[in-house]
Amino acid sequence: MRILLAMSGGVDSSVAAHLLTAQGHDVIGMMMKLWTDPLAPQELRGNPKSCCSVEHIQRARSVCQSLGIPFYVVDAEEAFRSVVIESFLRDHEKGETPNPCILCNKEIKFGFLLRKAEELNCDHIATGHYVRIAEEKDMDSCIRYLLLEGIDNSKDQSYFLYTLTQERLQKIIFPLGNMYKEDVYALAQNFGIPIPESYRETQDVCFYPEKTKDAFLRRYLKEMAEGDICTEEGTKIGRHKGLPLYTIGQRKGLGIGGLTIPLHVTRKDPETNTVYVAESGKDLGSTVFAHSLSWTSWSPREKQKSRFLGKVHSTAQKKPGTLEYGGSTAEFMFDEPQRGISPGQALVLYRGEEVVGGGTIATR
Repeated sequence: MRILLAMSGGVDSSVAAHLLTAQGHDVIGMMMKLWTDPLAPQELRGNPKSCCSVEHIQRARSVCQSLGIPFYVVDAEEAFRSVVIESFLRDHEKGETPNPCILCNKEIKFGFLLRKAEELNCDHIATGHYVRIAEEKDMDSCIRYLLLEGIDNSKDQSYFLYTLTQERLQKIIFPLGNMYKEDVYALAQNFGIPIPESYRETQDVCFYPEKTKDAFLRRYLKEMAEGDICTEEGTKIGRHKGLPLYTIGQRKGLGIGGLTIPLHVTRKDPETNTVYVAESGKDLGSTVFAHSLSWTSWSPREKQKSRFLGKVHSTAQKKPGTLEYGGSTAEFMFDEPQRGISPGQALVLYRGEEVVGGGTIATR
């Protein structure tokens, strides 16, 4: 089988390259050169979090050379900038908290890359994501592809991949979905994959070099202005540094002194440029509205209530609730109130370990 493997220069994709080659596949390694922030401080550009830095490219090329397989670096910078970066900034301006990794997976990693695979006459693409694909037959003996969580709960990435459709799932291989991270590191040692002492996992958002998004947003959102922080009762208790810098559910970094109880961000009002907060417990919510819905292998019936497990951010635990599906939109009611229901993030629905689908969280 001819497989196009997405390479990052990290341990996961390097081990995947070894596994696929050992299985006898005709493997082609490919790294996508994504966007580098031209306004970032010069001293930080040489050591970005991005998986397409010079160091990462060299490591990926070295792995491919050791295996005797082709390696290509393709320019996806313009596609990444226009699709991911501009959307990220636009959504923050609207007062939302977007998840750029979901959009990147949908449009770049499993959009751009699949098109490249077709150009190279590849049968499948593969990545180092910690998720699984299973097959089942329906009543007509047609194969249906299921997207399942990775068995390593600490590394599972299924939340970010709910937009994968049947058409795409049948073209994708996830070699690491049935493995634990410690096993992957053990294989890396067995395969002789060099791991520098300075090596660290690529985590969080990759397109700005700082640990948080604040400096990046300040560079590009010039109209961002300070405003009031108020309680839900309307009492002004502080000042915020710019609406886009705050996230629903956030507790730390609010800059509110002299209080004996912790407060959490409950909502943001772009019209009045106000951040609202409430004490722990009063910031929770049960109802989630979602749009831009996507279903992986099947969808519930419209106007009927269906039971699922739901997550409203990647680090949350799956919690039970009831979905009322309206076709283009949906309403999900958690059995118990949850923290951090933030417009722009994703509501992802599960049936056990299976990802059913999801959508973008919206205001009512």
